[in-house]
Amino acid sequence: MKREIFKVVGIGIGPFNLSVAALLYPLGELSNRFLEARPNFQWHPGMLFPGSTVQVSCLKDLVTPADPTNPYSFLSFLSAQNRFYHFLNADFDRVTRTEFNQYLQWVCRQLPTLRFGSRVGSIDLHDGLFRIHTAGSVLYARNVILGTGLVPNVPSFAERHLGQTVFHAKDFLTRAPALKDKTVAVIGGGQSGAEIVSHLLSISEQAPKKVVWISRRLNYLPLDESNFTNEFFTPDYVEHFYNLSASNRQRILNDQKMASDGIALPLLKQLYQQAYRLRFIEKKSNAFNFLPHRDLKSLHPSDNGWTSCWKNKSNGKSESIASDFVIFCTGYSKAVPAYLEPLEGRISIGSDGFDVRPDFSLIWEGPPDRRIYIQNGARHTHGVADPNLSLMAWRSATIINSLVGTPIYNMPKDLSLITW
Repeated sequence: MKREIFKVVGIGIGPFNLSVAALLYPLGELSNRFLEARPNFQWHPGMLFPGSTVQVSCLKDLVTPADPTNPYSFLSFLSAQNRFYHFLNADFDRVTRTEFNQYLQWVCRQLPTLRFGSRVGSIDLHDGLFRIHTAGSVLYARNVILGTGLVPNVPSFAERHLGQTVFHAKDFLTRAPALKDKTVAVIGGGQSGAEIVSHLLSISEQAPKKVVWISRRLNYLPLDESNFTNEFFTPDYVEHFYNLSASNRQRILNDQKMASDGIALPLLKQLYQQAYRLRFIEKKSNAFNFLPHRDLKSLHPSDNGWTSCWKNKSNGKSESIASDFVIFCTGYSKAVPAYLEPLEGRISIGSDGFDVRPDFSLIWEGPPDRRIYIQNGARHTHGVADPNLSLMAWRSATIINSLVGTPIYNMPKDLSLITW
């Protein structure tokens, strides 16, 4: 039986690999397949709050920055759904995540190269080709794109407690815990923590008795979306960043934290107004407690739920907080996917993660014409924009140009207004 050999197989179908698939579609001669373990497309379903918004322009969609004529743009979606003029008339500052998720699902329904319900068990090299093993088939590819994302980050001492009443933010809406009259500790002072706290303070009939919001940061700090800061999210800056030394890159990433990891200013304003109304108008001073500048030291079960122990970084004192639920809004971390185990010894991995070339391919001890590309795994080499949607289409076009060996997508450099 003749085996089909794909030019590229993508592992995981999130927005990043979906972007590659959409930009590959007009290039019919470039055979490709994208595999996803889940039965259908899901984009952070546990955090799709009705009012939550995407923190980038809707023009930074799957395809538009690389190919404005591609049929899978957000504007094409609006037109196909007969809502283009109404969307313009609504004059939204930002697109809601729910609507952007609808757009992503719409693209998934159009693309014939996507295969859901296909969990990859392992990838090895066989006869000079990548051999991708799934539960029901074996695929062969000349190149692969890793797009399975990051893993939820939870303190190691809390991992054994994960369950019905201790969980990561990513599961919040899908778990739908019964929180009425309970005390809920929300750990993490970034956007996801702020969204969950705001949601908990707004569900009046099913509201918790108390919401305790704890953060290690000095305060609840805003996302820096100012004009010059947004220059970090340009192809020109990525090239500059890549050519810096590793030590300089790490120092700069620390300095740029609030460019990607702060709280959207409208949400901060909303939270403050919610707290004001509860304390001064509704006289519910005990409904919330905001505790920034604390370090979590331990978590252990108690008679009535959980006790978390903290160090107050302002005065050095130890504190304890009793709660019925603990929700970790502590982000995500890098991990080598288990399916890479057969190749792991041949892939170059430094102290900060994979060693990545400018075209987002990994440095590895394999045939030079067989490439492993990485999505959302190059922040340490390509900069603060890597996990962000802002440069999604540009990165996809960069990968495709590398796959083909010629500039299929013309990407003229945007000259920065800043001399780096």
